[in-house]
Amino acid sequence: MATSSTILSSSLLPTRVLTANPQTQQLHPAPRRRPGSFRVQAAKLPAGVVVPKVEPKLKVPFAGFTRTAEIWNSRACMIGLIGTFIVELILNKGILQLIGVEIGKGLDIPL
Repeated sequence: MATSSTILSSSLLPTRVLTANPQTQQLHPAPRRRPGSFRVQAAKLPAGVVVPKVEPKLKVPFAGFTRTAEIWNSRACMIGLIGTFIVELILNKGILQLIGVEIGKGLDIPL
């Protein structure tokens, strides 16, 4: 009774198939088999789907910064800053006073 084992390289890909004979305790290369073949067929697009004529060209972001993201981040920052000013104007207190931080005494460093 012959058993087969696969010797793996460091990349864990099979490189050579060997068969072992339990009576002689020796390994012999197995005869090569023709790899199986199969046919691949692409799926058809549904009705009404149009394939674009030109592939869009996207610019590579500089250091991870994209123009659209920076525009939205700056808009959110402006809305937050204006909202902070409106809250301070209505309540007549600063944001730090509203959250309980004591202000107005400076650093209190003895000289």
